[in-house]
Amino acid sequence: DMLHTHTHSTRVSRHLNAPRGRVYRALLDPHAVEQWKVPDGMTCRVHAYDTREGGALRVSLSYDAPSADTGKTTARTDTYHGRFVTLVPDQQIVEIDVFETDDPMLRGAMTITITLSDEADGTRVDAVHDGIPPGVPVADNETGWRMALAKLAALVEAG
Repeated sequence: DMLHTHTHSTRVSRHLNAPRGRVYRALLDPHAVEQWKVPDGMTCRVHAYDTREGGALRVSLSYDAPSADTGKTTARTDTYHGRFVTLVPDQQIVEIDVFETDDPMLRGAMTITITLSDEADGTRVDAVHDGIPPGVPVADNETGWRMALAKLAALVEAG
């Protein structure tokens, strides 16, 4: 049934007042990732982050509100795992992730491509999220990315 296999993509960009090298390091440092790669109202925990091509990653996002029974893996938590496919220092990171869930509407491989380029004394970040499962609202995914990149900006612009 094509209705149930249709996936979506989001693309979010942001200018950061920081050099590409600093931004790239923040994209791959698990402690930094826990601070920025998470929507508002959630907490990020990195279980594994083997930052080499082919390296495994596993991350949990938990809702802060105890009443939020909207998690994909458990009532309050979304856990995803995957691997780094491409790592080009200071330029690009490509990872393929899958939500840990039994719900077919939330399953499927997602490809996340983050590209860095020079822009006006800083760095332009382009984040493309392909293969978003049918059960994930695209608007929510896009909002989550905007929140995350705002946190990334605060982190790297502080220097």
